[in-house]
Order: sequence, then structure tokens, then C-alpha cells
Amino acid sequence: MSARVRHITIDSADPYALAQFWAAVTGFGEHPENGNAPGDPEALLVSPGDGPDLLFVTVPERKNGKNRVHFDLQPTDRTRDEEVERVRSLGAQVVADHRRPDGSGWVTMADPEGNEFCVERSAAERT
Repeated sequence: MSARVRHITIDSADPYALAQFWAAVTGFGEHPENGNAPGDPEALLVSPGDGPDLLFVTVPERKNGKNRVHFDLQPTDRTRDEEVERVRSLGAQVVADHRRPDGSGWVTMADPEGNEFCVERSAAERT
């Protein structure tokens, strides 16, 4: 027996705003029959594939400490460094830079609410 991961749920102060950020980063979209609106207690982003969806829910407390789970993003149509600049322009911040002189490594970033994620090299950069 097994279980399918249906949603990855992210606690948030403003689910709508955070969902907008992650939609721009990932390309995930709103449910066609049940969109997101400012002030809603939750916001759902639907995976374009068969992967789990992202669900953002309102919680009263602020993020405190390091995430126990985080996303590792791999750009599909640009380099790691271009992706870092793209998500920075969307409102993310660099937390730690682990890029190495040989081109390997990753960048740890934080979304607008401080949730950490990493940007790795693209598949093309790995070959």
C-alpha cells in the first residue's frame, strides 16, 4: 500500500500573495473552477503535470527558524544564475551562496515570507 502526495501545504501570513509569487516561479496555475482571491484563508496552485499541488494556508504565527522541508528548483530554460536573478526580481532574497568556481553548487534563497528554497544548476549545465 502507498499514499500519493496530493498537496504540499505551506503556512502563510498572506496565502494569496505568496501563491502569486510561487505561481510566477513555478508556472503552477489556479484551479480553473475555483480561483484564488486576496483575503481568502487559503490559495491553491495546481501542478501542470501529475505532481502535487501547492496549498497556502493562513496561520496566525510568523515563520520562526529554518524550514524543515524546502524546494530544490532546477531551471528548465535558463541557467542557474539567470534563474537566481529572475526569482530575485520576483521578490526572493539570497540567503546563502554555495556556487563554486568550477560552476557547481547552488544558491539558497527565501521567498517573500522567508521560506527557504534552493536554486540548482539546470540539466544543461550539469552535462
